[in-house]
Amino acid sequence: MKNILLAPAAVLLAGLVACSSGEQKANDDKRDQLQKVAEPAARAEKLQQTEQTTPSRLDIYAEVELNPNLEGLSENQKTMIGLLIDAGKITDDLFWKQVWGDRSTLLDSISDPKVKLFAEYNYGPWDRLDSDKPFIDGLGERPKGVQYYPRDMSKDEFEAWQQEGKDGLYSLVKRDENGDLMLVKYSQEYAAEIKRIAELLGQASDLAEDPEFSAYLKLRAQAMLDDDYQASDLAWMSMKNNPVEVVIGPIESYQDALYGYRTAFETFVLIKDQAWSSRLSKFAKYMPELQQGLPVDAQYKAEVPGRDADLNAYDMAYCAGDCNSGSKTIAINLPNDEEVQLAKGTRRLQIKNAMRAKFDKILLPIAGELIAEDQRRYITFDAFFANTMFHEVAHGLGIKNTLDGSTTVRQALKEHASALEEGKADILGLYMIQEMREKGEISEGELMDNYVTFLAGIFRSVRFGASSAHGRANMIRFNYFSDAGAFSRDETLGTYRVNVVEFEKAIKDLSRELLVMQGNGDYLAVSQFVDLQGNVSAQLKADLDRLGAANIPVDIVYKQGREVLGL
Repeated sequence: MKNILLAPAAVLLAGLVACSSGEQKANDDKRDQLQKVAEPAARAEKLQQTEQTTPSRLDIYAEVELNPNLEGLSENQKTMIGLLIDAGKITDDLFWKQVWGDRSTLLDSISDPKVKLFAEYNYGPWDRLDSDKPFIDGLGERPKGVQYYPRDMSKDEFEAWQQEGKDGLYSLVKRDENGDLMLVKYSQEYAAEIKRIAELLGQASDLAEDPEFSAYLKLRAQAMLDDDYQASDLAWMSMKNNPVEVVIGPIESYQDALYGYRTAFETFVLIKDQAWSSRLSKFAKYMPELQQGLPVDAQYKAEVPGRDADLNAYDMAYCAGDCNSGSKTIAINLPNDEEVQLAKGTRRLQIKNAMRAKFDKILLPIAGELIAEDQRRYITFDAFFANTMFHEVAHGLGIKNTLDGSTTVRQALKEHASALEEGKADILGLYMIQEMREKGEISEGELMDNYVTFLAGIFRSVRFGASSAHGRANMIRFNYFSDAGAFSRDETLGTYRVNVVEFEKAIKDLSRELLVMQGNGDYLAVSQFVDLQGNVSAQLKADLDRLGAANIPVDIVYKQGREVLGL
């Protein structure tokens, strides 16, 4: 079916833009009115078109129930968890608004229940695990700036805009009544929702039995009202004993594919695994020493990572928003505030039940298809857990500000910052494992476990596609390691094996290259590197297609909420 509504609207809008400057104000008002009428109509017409997606894409997720053991918690703590879930549901609504708009416009217009469910998983009509390809006919490409920026804003217009804070984390860019760009704070744009979240966090604070957690919840509630999260981030870093954990707010900037500036709302509700956490607590003390051992010149490791960092393991009770979209998070490294990181380090939260589900349902089957038979014995959950854990720890290594002191690495590298940072954390995580094994701090299994499990993990994550920072990071690493001979492929069997000497050299070489690019803050050089290395070859695509043909899930989705937890 042809799009019969959008084209006339587009012609009218183009005519308005071309008018003389004397008529500009009146015509801008007309343009705004036409947009308000034409866009929903055009969108609704599109949604009535044939919904196109292959059956295999609709079945790429394996459902996992989030039902951690709550038996050790008091009734107040259980009630508190329910309130945190209620707050999380609101962040889910806000995330929809940030990446799509009114979700009912989309979901209510889809007749096929499987396609509708797929749209719910993806928070929109674009397949997050297939490079954001549209799976509903006629909707076109996902806007790089989603709802963070006006659709008609060019990069030239934004970069010429002399506005303080235009690269802020907690604001939208919109147009004022004259058609000029303006900033709107999240607390203003989403005032009603944020007020309700703050109320729920306040009620949860009254039930919290750990005083530091109670204080944090109050500070987090105020942070959302003020768009100022640093005080609550500092308080979050000081918590050590709370058995219930919540991460809530606008946190990661992955969704802003235009600049990588603006953050998306999300929520994790977590239950601490005390036994596993005690096993992890010993590693944080080595951060300064590991920083100094990085394979780069001194200026690229001059920053001293905070000594207050800690490692803990959790089971997830609920997640919403950004962390529930596309590939599911299995570990957290926060806060992202560079000043807090330098002052106090970061906290690393390993999500054990999500990790176990991905290992059992995805990584082991992938290894059975793509890893050389004699190396499959090295695929272990302990190695998968360690690789993931040290990935998060490694976010604290390296450099947060460019060498010239002009800006942060995140601001300098814009939309490529997340992919480069994820790649750095992956590769430095292996470096840290090497060092910890030499010190005798890791004794389970052997180093080859980490290497082969790491290789299998690349195949798992590269399936997330180019729209994911983790997916792009894995593409870069796969191609770099392939060029370095770090692994080889059996042309007859179609399986891969680790070549230890070349593998270890590639770890060192890629670590150096990524750290130097971050420190230099050279956006053009990084763009060229990502363009060169961040692609899927025909051979790799064919091997990944084999995984789909074998019905191996790409990722997991959650059955979760109050009802699942009995709350």
